[in-house]
Amino acid sequence: MSAPPSSHLAGGIAGAGAARAAKRRDERIRRRKSQVGNRPGWVTYAILGVVLALSAYPLYYSFLLGSSDPVTIAQNPIPSLIPEGNFIDNAVRVISSDIKFWQAVLNSVIAATIMAVSVVFFSTLAGFAFAKLRFRGRAPLLVFVVATMAVPTQLSVVPLFILMAELGWTGRLEAIIVPGLVTAFGVFWMTQYLEQALPYELIEAARVDGCSMIRTFWHVVLPAARPAATMLGLFTFIGSWTAFFWPFIILGSTNPTLPVAIQLLQASYFKDYSLILAGVTLAALPLVVVFMFAGRQLVAGVMQGAVKG
Repeated sequence: MSAPPSSHLAGGIAGAGAARAAKRRDERIRRRKSQVGNRPGWVTYAILGVVLALSAYPLYYSFLLGSSDPVTIAQNPIPSLIPEGNFIDNAVRVISSDIKFWQAVLNSVIAATIMAVSVVFFSTLAGFAFAKLRFRGRAPLLVFVVATMAVPTQLSVVPLFILMAELGWTGRLEAIIVPGLVTAFGVFWMTQYLEQALPYELIEAARVDGCSMIRTFWHVVLPAARPAATMLGLFTFIGSWTAFFWPFIILGSTNPTLPVAIQLLQASYFKDYSLILAGVTLAALPLVVVFMFAGRQLVAGVMQGAVKG
């Protein structure tokens, strides 16, 4: 007696489902084995440990000297790896000195934050235009923007200082913020990233849904550019925080940023290196905190740019 058609159908569906389940299980096992095989060995971790130690030692060396005293440094310029107990006292001396420490910290925070946000926004906007919009002169204009990176900053100091003096911005934060609101490197970086990471189909779908160009940029381009924008913002923040040459010229000691204020610690004839290195360590701590919070996005940006598909 033959089985009814429904039982044949159920058996066929069950067999197909079991086959798909077995195939998925085999794929998971194969993927797990490949991940185990691709896991780095102890040699890779040893090399990374050495690189990490070499990268962190200058900051730790500053901390060691900042926790010492002038007599000990004069007798032994190369300190031991165990810090002494004077860092808190030296840090208090830095903060209570006449270099306007807290004003310098506030100026650095304001300048670095505004410049990082502005560079990310305008560079992403320009990168979107260069990467996905078609207009006359697009390629020559991009080449001109990139070519400006070949001009040394020192060549523009004199005309830039004259311009800031005519605007009455000498000694004011506007003099270091406005010239850095957008950078050629940021435009080039975002152009290259959006060229690969943003498909035309997303832009066309947004336009079909009735989005204007600004809404398309805000709701489609910015989310797609977030990994690269995070990296650009982080590097811009670090560059602005550690900038010394132009802020020292245009601000001086009247309204300094943090690197300029730390430099004022060595203005006397006798240089107290424990005091100076304690100030350097204090100036570097905010960057460590920023890296701790932005490290996940930084790694995501690197992986996003390294993996295709």
